[in-house]
Amino acid sequence: MIDLHCHVLPGIDDGPEAIEGSLALARGAADAGARVLVATPHVSWQYPNDAVTILSLVEELNARLAVERIALEVRAGAEIAMVRLIDIEPAELQCLHLGSGPWLLVEPPFSPTVTGLDSILFDLQRQGHRILLAHPERCHAFHREPQMLRSLVRAGVLTSITAGSLVGRFGGEVRRYPQRRGDPAPPRGGAPGYRAGAKLVVAPAPLGKRTTRAGSRLSRCWRGSGRASKGCTRPLPRARPRARRGPWASSSSAGSARRPWSS
Repeated sequence: MIDLHCHVLPGIDDGPEAIEGSLALARGAADAGARVLVATPHVSWQYPNDAVTILSLVEELNARLAVERIALEVRAGAEIAMVRLIDIEPAELQCLHLGSGPWLLVEPPFSPTVTGLDSILFDLQRQGHRILLAHPERCHAFHREPQMLRSLVRAGVLTSITAGSLVGRFGGEVRRYPQRRGDPAPPRGGAPGYRAGAKLVVAPAPLGKRTTRAGSRLSRCWRGSGRASKGCTRPLPRARPRARRGPWASSSSAGSARRPWSS
């Protein structure tokens, strides 16, 4: 299993404060079946991290994992706040790709008023970047203008959702958003994965009761210390294929688009 979105690096953002917390999180992820974690610390105004700092901490953590005999590899990446994208130099942005692949993990803003969001992402695509959106169900702009997310998905943008959203951690409106048949709902494709700390589930679309149950299970597994509890290593339930409805994208409808986990 590959975890594409994990705040595992110590003392750099809202992840573990010290290396011991990173090791505990990594050990829990390995016990749950993960073999590769892409470290995605925030790159934002609040957390002004850079590629050199991230890579240095990744190397330090991998060295400790080897000493502790934890069968897990950590690769460098970042969760880039959209408001920072226009200020990052092209060479630096290239170094923030997920695991040195072509994909950027982009966090849309939570503010109620956003302008030009889709234009920024389309411009990144024109520059050759592939886009994976983090938790768009928590972005008010997509609630207000669902057609914006539809157009992004049709243009090849991939999406992921927060497990806590499925169980109401961020309110009823956010919980219902990924399950609406008429709205573009993440995730797209069929890659297994989750963000440690009960933050991210990547599972086959369409969403429904099975994915909601998976979100509840992962929330239970990762709550507290970040270590997976016993019985939480089962694979996520797979939804039976259905005909595509509206903007929902099944794994078979994704065509030949490359996935970030295959890069």
